[in-house]
Amino acid sequence: MQVTPWFSTLDLHGLLRHHAARTPHAVALRFEGHDTSYAQLADQAEALAAYLQAQQVQAGDRVAYLGLNHPLQIALLFAAARLGALLVPLNFRLAAQEWDTVLTDCGPRLVLSDAHWYEAASALARRAGIGHAQIEHVCQGAALPAGAALPALTDRKSDACLLVYTSGTTGRPKAAVHTQANLLANMALAAHTMGLHAADTVVTVLPLFHVGGLCIQTLPALYAGARVLLHARFDPAAFFDCLAQDRPSLTLQVPATLRALVEHPQWPQADLSSLRAVWAGSSVLPAHWVAAFHARGVPACNVYGSTETGPFSIALPPEQARSHAGSCGWPAQTQGALVQARLHQVQGSGEEAVGELYIRGPNVAQTYWPDQRAVDDEGYFHTGDLARCAADGSYTIVGRAKDMLISGGENIYPAEIENLLAEHPLVAECAVIGLPDPQWGEIAVACVVARDAAADPETVCTTLQAFVQPRIARYKQPRRWLVMASLPKTALGKVQKQPLQALAQAALVPTP
Repeated sequence: MQVTPWFSTLDLHGLLRHHAARTPHAVALRFEGHDTSYAQLADQAEALAAYLQAQQVQAGDRVAYLGLNHPLQIALLFAAARLGALLVPLNFRLAAQEWDTVLTDCGPRLVLSDAHWYEAASALARRAGIGHAQIEHVCQGAALPAGAALPALTDRKSDACLLVYTSGTTGRPKAAVHTQANLLANMALAAHTMGLHAADTVVTVLPLFHVGGLCIQTLPALYAGARVLLHARFDPAAFFDCLAQDRPSLTLQVPATLRALVEHPQWPQADLSSLRAVWAGSSVLPAHWVAAFHARGVPACNVYGSTETGPFSIALPPEQARSHAGSCGWPAQTQGALVQARLHQVQGSGEEAVGELYIRGPNVAQTYWPDQRAVDDEGYFHTGDLARCAADGSYTIVGRAKDMLISGGENIYPAEIENLLAEHPLVAECAVIGLPDPQWGEIAVACVVARDAAADPETVCTTLQAFVQPRIARYKQPRRWLVMASLPKTALGKVQKQPLQALAQAALVPTP
């Protein structure tokens, strides 16, 4: 079922008012047993816009939010958009100093928080010298201005409305600036590709402070007039309860949550029949977890993108989920919106050719805050990911450009080795890095966290070495192995390879 491309005629506020007028009583959000209809969500957004205006928030100003997933966070996005302001969702997993850095960088007018993060947000606002309020208290009415007159409605599609900071795997995080047109195009692309319609029920468990949780499925579901079951945070038991009670048709996960579901005691008996697909936001999905869902009759579909690209850029739909497992799929498209992809500085030939993936589309952020270009002169975002393009036009990510290592003149893509190791039951998680070597230039080093913390490291290494030998070319096989208690990660759970290289260098005896 194709969704009408509202993004071509309406801004965010207009989209919400459209649903409120057309289906006022339909449930937009369910949170902790409480339903919010589309009419109520529109009213909340209007009331929050009046509150923001009373706090001197104007077009172009920033408003930060610190908290767990909450319906009012979504209302706040629409409220800020109503005024032409920008929402800055803060990652609650960051340290206080990292929050300070973000606020210093973007200079918000005020910070709103939920009850859970009230104290931390209050301290943050004091350090920044700006106002703070608990969003639940604001929307209980006491803080809302009576009879406030909001600005006359205008088309704000070109206004910036969302400022999202990158995860910062290397260097200082940057903030991608998304306009309302970017978000609406992304909603249209995602809704069309996933076949979202008003009868759908979507369960959201990923954090809304990241474009994955907010923009891959949650906002597209609201775009289509569907119902979103919003969880404050991911909990596998709560997810299985939701499956049994609410019978959702779609959900979005990441590799770590897929694994948590498959390994949960309720997995064997869980009734997954209501799900027509499970989508996952990741460059590469571990084959083991994908196979587990396929074995239960649920297509595991992939979405490729980044903070800058919507992120709904390349997608593997249910119809090809089994035949193209391991691929990210094809550039997303719908009526009036098209993502374009190409490979740059290609090495090799045919379907083995590898190049850096460039992305261009109406959902791609054009700038970083405040005015640094995020795309090249042709409008392409340089992803930094290396990919292959098959004859049918589908793309497969093979690794990060900066991660690729050259050993004895051969290119080695760590992601290929990591995906293989992830299939072994001894491995909880792993990362492959390159270290200097006098003979080969660089060698691949596998850093592994064992599923059993008490496992003998030498046995783990020997077992895994024997596992990879018949499965990948000799030159790709790790020449050194390191069993670790954990891997250094960003607040979003991405492995930080530069710190990992330093740790490995210190832990390993130099190669003779």
